[in-house]
Amino acid sequence: MLKAVVGHSNDPDTESAIAEVLHQCQTSLDGIIPQAGILLAALDFDHGNILQQIHQTFPTIQLIGGTTDGEVSSILEFQQDSLVLLLLYSDEIKFHTAVGHQISSNPVAIAQKTAQTAQAQAQHPISLCITIPESLTTSGVSLLQGLKQALGADMPIIGGTTCDQWQFKQTYQFFGQDVLSDALPILLLSGPVLMGHGVSTGWTPIGKKGKVTKSEGNVLHEVDGQPALEFYQDYLGEIRPSPAYRLAVFEPNQESWYMRSSNGAYNETSGSITFFADIPPQSDIQVVRSSRDEIVESAQLSMQKALEHYPGTQPKVALFFSCTGRLHTLGTRTQEEYQVLHDLLSGITCAGFYTYGEIAPLRPNSEAQFHNETFVTLLLGVE
Repeated sequence: MLKAVVGHSNDPDTESAIAEVLHQCQTSLDGIIPQAGILLAALDFDHGNILQQIHQTFPTIQLIGGTTDGEVSSILEFQQDSLVLLLLYSDEIKFHTAVGHQISSNPVAIAQKTAQTAQAQAQHPISLCITIPESLTTSGVSLLQGLKQALGADMPIIGGTTCDQWQFKQTYQFFGQDVLSDALPILLLSGPVLMGHGVSTGWTPIGKKGKVTKSEGNVLHEVDGQPALEFYQDYLGEIRPSPAYRLAVFEPNQESWYMRSSNGAYNETSGSITFFADIPPQSDIQVVRSSRDEIVESAQLSMQKALEHYPGTQPKVALFFSCTGRLHTLGTRTQEEYQVLHDLLSGITCAGFYTYGEIAPLRPNSEAQFHNETFVTLLLGVE
């Protein structure tokens, strides 16, 4: 059995919001004591107070979470500046948490150690890793590399990085009663958990591919031996890169691709462009195009893929991770990302948030990747 309940409040007052959320959760739990939880909170709440209240109500809960740029649930659908708490209980699935601190000092090694710490708690093989890590102080690609080294390249690793409402100053991660920054909280699931996931962008590659002949982390220097700006100019003329311009990235010898979005920074002299996440050398890249209709439709496609890949008959919980870049592109239409899923969500408890970067395999039984501009759906159940 897997039981999932969610509380969601858009009250701006911290005390009122957490009181409402806890009341909703306790009513739905009907006396069951949850074992694990995920807290998704807007930036301006008193996060320490919220975590203390959750701990007082559920002293034994294993909790992870972080700050967001928009929140989603099956109670209030899409909201901004709100508070979401998802609670989980199972008599079959086991939950194991750990956190890595000061991850920017050595992201690969610390991520590897964090996963090993959580894994050591498990008596059965790990089935899934959910993570809501720091986004600003280090490379999400490096964190993912460390997790894969510990858990195995074929382990499903799914999540999203924390946000600070496009201030790009400081994001916060939650672990137990602690409010952290520069941290990596993870939740591992072991036992007979069933899962399905879907990844979709709504963007379409256009024009010719270029080969990344020089890149350093998230800085793209050269494409086909020429400055990266010149590659863009073939499509954009003299318009300079901004977050509105994205790339499809095909890693070497791969047909599937993931998204990268420019943060708007570029060097006029060298012709380099800075992105929100790493671009591997020798990858092929293409400029992409989309429309608001296609972006909204991709949320539905992500959900449909997750349902197709779910091996059981009835998932109990859906987690959504959508990019904050999609939110800024869709504007007032952002709420449609959840609304187009409505007919597919019967009987499923939902929670999710808008992230600075999404983590998921491109397809089942493949390595997890770090994404931008992507909608990720994760379905969980036991039947």
